Parts: sequence; structure tokens; C-alpha cells
Amino acid sequence: MAKNRVLSSPRLDELRRKKKRLFWRKVFVLVSLFVLVFVGLVYGFRNKKINIDSIEVVGNKIIDTEIIKSIATEKMMGNYLYFFPKTNFLLYPNRGIRNTLSTEYRRFKNVSIKLKNPTTISITVDEREAKYTWCGGEMPNNDDNIKCYFLDKDGYIFDEAPYFSQDVYVRFYGKNGVNIDSPTGSNFAPNTFNQLTVFEDSIEKMNLRPKAFLLSEDGDVKMFLPKKETMTAAPEVMFKAEANFEKVAENLQSALTTPPLQTEFRDKYTSLLYIDLRFDNKVYYKFK
Repeated sequence: MAKNRVLSSPRLDELRRKKKRLFWRKVFVLVSLFVLVFVGLVYGFRNKKINIDSIEVVGNKIIDTEIIKSIATEKMMGNYLYFFPKTNFLLYPNRGIRNTLSTEYRRFKNVSIKLKNPTTISITVDEREAKYTWCGGEMPNNDDNIKCYFLDKDGYIFDEAPYFSQDVYVRFYGKNGVNIDSPTGSNFAPNTFNQLTVFEDSIEKMNLRPKAFLLSEDGDVKMFLPKKETMTAAPEVMFKAEANFEKVAENLQSALTTPPLQTEFRDKYTSLLYIDLRFDNKVYYKFK
């Protein structure tokens, strides 16, 4: 009984009350300090002098500047945790802007964003240059209203091409490496494309002008030469996709500069059906 009286004595009760009051005072002070710091941070982060209000765009030639700016502006709308603006120069979504631009516009090979000052960012884009077109997995019977896509020098499909009334770009056909349902973002014939373009350059040096290439699923490649007005179909040059393209070009040049094909090619071009280079060191050809 004596022990219970000691534990509940007025002196101890008063000490307990003092400790509770001190505890709550500390809690109040800490909460007040936290609120003051938080309000100060929110106010500071919202200061117009350190929030982005200007966007510069450099390097674009095809994609409109205002479109790029609008995407960046949209990504910077709103706040983090309801209070901290995404336009703050320390918090702006650099990676989010880059990823969105790169995803929505495959034409952009590289996108970089730099902070020029606390109120201005500079977006630099490197646009892919159209070198060729990819026009489907199969060779169409006619070119009317065919949908084509731009290819860069490495065979990357990055944008839909407008309809060209003339053969402005060399066309490529085939399914190799391409998502047929959604071609943009695909790499056409990744294992052979660069070799094909080098081969195409070699052919042009022979004063020939290839108009299209078809990569068949069976491993054959068909190169289509220009079709004259009186011709019903373009002449074909056939070779293997796994062949040494440099050797193929040499064989073709040798055949075209050696009789009788040399003369027939010049005089009977409009009746040429094909030149077959699929067999080592042998050239087969046929006229109507």
C-alpha cells in the first residue's frame, strides 16, 4: 500500500504533467518549424525568377518549333506533391520531355535539353535525313496510292512519306526486320541494309539508276532498273542476300561491258526481262 501511495503522490503527478506539457511544446515547435520551412520552400520554388517561362528550339527542319514547345510546356504543367511546380529549374522533367519527343517523333535521332538560365531551357534536336523509302512487304502490281515510309541512311524507318509522283527516292520492299502493322521505329534489313546501299552506289557509278529493291523471304534480292514508257515491267537484276555485294557489282559491270550483253543491253533494253547474278561467276540474262 505504501508503494502505491509513493507512485501516485502529488509531487509525481505534477512532474508527469510538466513532462507532458514540455513534450507537446516541443511537438508544437517542431511542427511550426516544419510548416514554416515547408511554406518557405513552396514560396521559394514558386518564385518566378527560378521558374522556366521560355523555351528555345534548335536544329529542327521538318517538325514545327511550336509543336516541340507545346510538348515541353505540357510536360511541365502541374506540380509535384500538389505544391512544387514542374517549371522550377531544379525540378523540370528533362527526361520526360526527351522521352516524349523521341517517342512521338521517330524523326528525331537525338534530343538534348540544357538549362540556359533559371527561366530558359534550350531543346536541341537532331532530325533524321530521308535517304530512301520503304514501301511495304510485297512488291505491288502498281504504284497508285501506295503508302511509303522514310528510311535514313542506316535503314531506320522514322516517318510516313507523302506520295511522290516520280521516283524521288529509291524504294525498298520486304518484311525483313519490319513490324508490318506499325513500321515506324523498325530497322529494315538490319544485317544487309548498309551493304545494299553501298551496292546501290556502285550501280549508279555504272550509269544505271536503280529504282527499287525487293528482299524476298527466300533470301533473294531483286533490283529493279528504270522502266521505259513502252515497257510493261521494269527489268530485274537478281542476286543472293548473303552474297558478297562487291563481287556481285563487279560481275554485273563485267557482263555489261562484254559482248554480246554489252550490245544487247544498249540496243534492246526495252525488251530486257532480267539479269541473274545468283550463281558464282556466272551471269544469265533474258530478253523477250
